[in-house]
Amino acid sequence: MQLVFSAPDKMLVGHVRNLLEAEGIACTLKNEFLVGAAGELPLNEVWPEVWLENDVDYQHARAVIAALISGDADETAAPWTCAHCGEILEGQFVACWRCGHVRQDHE
Repeated sequence: MQLVFSAPDKMLVGHVRNLLEAEGIACTLKNEFLVGAAGELPLNEVWPEVWLENDVDYQHARAVIAALISGDADETAAPWTCAHCGEILEGQFVACWRCGHVRQDHE
């Protein structure tokens, strides 16, 4: 296991984990509930962390995170229509929010 991302914002860390999992990169959250120890421990030691389950995914994970930070994430992708329920979704989504069906090019 290898640490790939940490930040004080639990929602940002969760978002990074979701992006990595959408790319097929297995990861785990650590320190998710450690914020209550702030003060007893240094602040950056209680930040939530994303750890990779497979070290071989490190470079791919760093590229995904770098794209998010630089604003180059695939949020400009073309909208798509869910083949299961017909819902029209924005391009950055890989699964339908209505029925959960995964976009065909991400299966």
